[in-house]
Amino acid sequence: MATLYRKYRPQNFEEVVGQNHIKLTLEHELQANKIAHAYLFCGPRAVGKTTLARVFAKSLNCQKKAAGQSEPCNTCPACQDITAGKALDVIEIDAASHTGVDNVRDNIIAGARVSPVNLRYKIFVIDEVHMLSGAAFNALLKIMEEPPEFVLFILCTTEVHKIPTTIISRCQRFDFKKISLTDVVKKLEYIVKAEKIKVDRQILESIGRQAGGHMRDAESLLGQVVSLVDPKSKELEITVDEAALVIPRNDLNEVINLIDYLAKKDTAGAIRLINKLVTDGFDLRLFNSNIIEILRQMILLQINPDLIASLGLELGESLEQKLISVNKSLNLAQLLRFIEIFIKAETQLKDSFIIQLPLELAVVELCVETKPLINKTVAPAVAQPIANQTMSKAIIDLEQVRAKWPELLNRIKQNNHSLSFILRSCLLTNVLGNAICLTFKHKFHQDRISEMEIKKLVEQALRDIYGHSLTIKTFLDENVVIENGNGVELDKTENNSNNANNEQNNQAIDNVLKNFGGKIIQ
Repeated sequence: MATLYRKYRPQNFEEVVGQNHIKLTLEHELQANKIAHAYLFCGPRAVGKTTLARVFAKSLNCQKKAAGQSEPCNTCPACQDITAGKALDVIEIDAASHTGVDNVRDNIIAGARVSPVNLRYKIFVIDEVHMLSGAAFNALLKIMEEPPEFVLFILCTTEVHKIPTTIISRCQRFDFKKISLTDVVKKLEYIVKAEKIKVDRQILESIGRQAGGHMRDAESLLGQVVSLVDPKSKELEITVDEAALVIPRNDLNEVINLIDYLAKKDTAGAIRLINKLVTDGFDLRLFNSNIIEILRQMILLQINPDLIASLGLELGESLEQKLISVNKSLNLAQLLRFIEIFIKAETQLKDSFIIQLPLELAVVELCVETKPLINKTVAPAVAQPIANQTMSKAIIDLEQVRAKWPELLNRIKQNNHSLSFILRSCLLTNVLGNAICLTFKHKFHQDRISEMEIKKLVEQALRDIYGHSLTIKTFLDENVVIENGNGVELDKTENNSNNANNEQNNQAIDNVLKNFGGKIIQ
């Protein structure tokens, strides 16, 4: 019985999955009858290089193809012989097992001197051509420089950098790409429909993600799933549980579940999920890497959704909808904090004697610091005494502090970009003795500024800018309204509040672009 990837191998250009940029060029050449004598198909494995070479060979030799057409008929003797692999004039050579110069002389050079037996063109398809020796390449170069009119070469490789430039320069080069998840799923849906087997789209998306853009891998894995069907059953159907017996476990769904727990501040739920993964045998280091990748995608989505198309990770329709839903419950500052904590956990996972401990600590830290710590009914009473407290006479006036605050932010930005962002997200409240009072809206900002090394950096900048030995004193008020950059409290009107929020978002985006690189695409 033929395997699925052989049974459903494309037999014309239309059936080839993806690679539209290559198919279009080859079809135009066939329609115009402007054929090169050598082609180089390079790119990842299992993306259709050899398949497209065979389709191209059929189109070149099809006996029923009319002028101006590109698709082979697949019914004439020439097409049928090429499809069956019996055509004497289409010679496929595996360079991995024929690396020497003698093989090139015997199998290619000698054969190229003989006219085709019954086809229009004699076509040499050399797979994994980069495996040829230096002497073999030199011998091949000679015949490729001035081949007979009836000879055509199609070189296929996964490692184009190993091919001499003298060979490449004599070929039309085509770079194949990995196949998109959408295209893979469409092909799998076509196969299961033809096989009359009911398979949930969620299963097909899991197969596509596991294949990683390699069509043959996806078809092979689908073949394993289809083999689970009981032929005696009246209804041929594969359930999710049955497919899980074959499909390697993919934890992207659990990654999104964990982020959802963090967004809801459900510490217990997140920790239970992590420990279940350990019990089920998941690789937590890989899981953590996937957390970072998904958080990156969520950040890109919040910056500009168009970035996902070119820079994001393909998840499939079901997971993408779930990701978008979770993303709506988080802001950019939270996502930045999440990814910072899990990057730190990445290094700790290597040496942890309790494998899940770094992830558990990360969960606890994120859930605790994002919980509201001040009751809204008492928040004003907390913030008000700060401004009215008295102690030893202030050594500098509050207005003097505010006047030079932008200069302080610029000084700190030179050494620590993210720290300047945090200091723009606080309110200058008072000066008590030699202490400048800062009120923060978010607990994780207050904790960050209170770290010993960070505090030293700020106090050094204060001495440089104000000429006094000053320190900082921090307070927390979740209801405080901040205007970035100058520490002046805004009037609590809707317009000003919106402006402040927009400014915060802009600063957060600047911070992301600084750390991750890139630019916003309009």
